[in-house]
Amino acid sequence: MSYLAFDLGGSGGKLFLGCLRDGTLALEEVHRFGNAPVSVGPGLYWSLFGIYEQLNTGLRLAAHRAGGDPIVSLGLDSFSNDFSLIDGNGEVLIPMRCYRDGRTERHAEEAYRIMPRERLHHITGNQNAPFNTLMQLAAMRCAGQGYLLEKAGKLLFTPDLLAFFLTGEAVAEFTIASVSQMMDLASGTWSDEILRAYGIPARLLAPIVEPGTTVGGLRKAYREEHSLPDFRVVAVCEHDTASAFLSSVAEGERVIISCGTWSLVGTEADAPVINDATFTHNIANEGGYRGRVRILRNVMGLWIIQQIRRDYAAMGENLSFGHMGRAAAEAKPFAFLFDPDDPGLFAPENMLTAVRERCGDKSGRKPETLGEIVRAVEESLAFKYRWAIEKIEAAVGKKLPVINIVGGGSQDDLLCRFTANACGRPVLAGPTEATALGNVMVQLLADGALSSLEEGRRLVAASFPPVWYQPEDTVLWNERYGEFRSVLNLK
Repeated sequence: MSYLAFDLGGSGGKLFLGCLRDGTLALEEVHRFGNAPVSVGPGLYWSLFGIYEQLNTGLRLAAHRAGGDPIVSLGLDSFSNDFSLIDGNGEVLIPMRCYRDGRTERHAEEAYRIMPRERLHHITGNQNAPFNTLMQLAAMRCAGQGYLLEKAGKLLFTPDLLAFFLTGEAVAEFTIASVSQMMDLASGTWSDEILRAYGIPARLLAPIVEPGTTVGGLRKAYREEHSLPDFRVVAVCEHDTASAFLSSVAEGERVIISCGTWSLVGTEADAPVINDATFTHNIANEGGYRGRVRILRNVMGLWIIQQIRRDYAAMGENLSFGHMGRAAAEAKPFAFLFDPDDPGLFAPENMLTAVRERCGDKSGRKPETLGEIVRAVEESLAFKYRWAIEKIEAAVGKKLPVINIVGGGSQDDLLCRFTANACGRPVLAGPTEATALGNVMVQLLADGALSSLEEGRRLVAASFPPVWYQPEDTVLWNERYGEFRSVLNLK
């Protein structure tokens, strides 16, 4: 039996073929493609139909690769908050804006005058951030585009929209709905108070379904067009971070860092933790698998490294991530510090310039070499992880003695070592394809091939053993962390 996982990230997408044989989970990458937002006039958009065509290509390749092995189901996951609108006939009405689009920042204060940030946090548990779906919708109204909401049939988040294209069924999966800033986390339903305040028609929002729910089978016309066998589309944990958290292999109380374009630093809990501290430090409560809650804080993550690499490429230097890491390892330690979460790093025209300027502001001079720049990023990320972990531990009221870094960032040896050193606790690195594994895990649970999430995590740990990093030079790193907090004025 085969299970397909489509994992769409901010810089690329992949389709995997997952198989469970002899107590081992095998994951084979079938298709990979690049993904990047496109700037058109004042707007920043995703190439939605290009993504859809890449999904079609991946499914055809997967069906061929599976051979005679039956495909049971497909799960789709992606970054959160972005959406499109369809009409009553299922036709797409608007292009899909990227969450880094500047429109929400331009209208942020107008949006928060409608409902205060604190009230929004206490209803939804979400962080207050310009990229939330609610802020995008509020910005549409502020920009005079509210008529689109009045005329549309349904608003569908990225994975739900792709599932709609395949099945004709419109749903909103729980984990991705939970980060929209429109869902009441206590009840697990859309918040009437928020929808009324922002003039969002309730009919626009699809019914919320739990991960593991079957959305539907492939439409007959779609199967025939692409020469595909019939299989189910299952609503997995569609928010990619929710899927990644499922694959954490550390046992007991732990920090999980889903490290990719973003670094999501958090832990799991049985119930939301929403209070003044979570509001003050912008700690989010987000839906997880079947009643679990992810309590976490966004840190800017490897987006900074990705954009630095892009800037070097624009100058004619095509650098591998390995080359960048080796250059950083040879650079002088603790020479430059800055805040990775500085708003100016969210979508700068040139990341190299933006990082150098912020290092200059905080360290008194600017890094010049590639190694100095990358080392400044990775040291500052490790320190910001520690700060976020301390705030989360205070919010949940318990110590989290182990860190599990999952996702693409688990391959960054320097970042894993720096994180162990800065945080003074061991780091387990892996699995790398945590999101795809979490995606497949929910399909296995839905199919009855796994009896519990705990069984699934043991399976992942046995199939993809993590790498351990022990903290070193902790006295020195503690001293430098104090300087980091002092220079950045972090409370």
